[in-house]
Amino acid sequence: MDKRKKKRLESKGYKVGTVEQFLDLTTEESEYIELKLALSEALAKRRKSSKLTQVQLAKILKSSQSRVAKMEKGDPSVSLDLLVKSLLAMGAKKASIAKAIA
Repeated sequence: MDKRKKKRLESKGYKVGTVEQFLDLTTEESEYIELKLALSEALAKRRKSSKLTQVQLAKILKSSQSRVAKMEKGDPSVSLDLLVKSLLAMGAKKASIAKAIA
């Protein structure tokens, strides 16, 4: 956010800070969220590059389209375990998963 906008908002009584401050997250919690989002994005990218629909991916994973949508959007109900297993089921190698989260 640019300084002028920040100053204008603060002059109107708004508090400006980071997401971590707003949600009172620890560094570890913030990093965990970033990790899940990176894996979610990697899954969506791999699915699209494989020219698969969410329905087709759901069949491969023996899941539902709505679950795949949640996985790709980083829904809190989706575990890291499920994201990693799904990437592996799509043919991702450990190195590409590591690169996604690095």
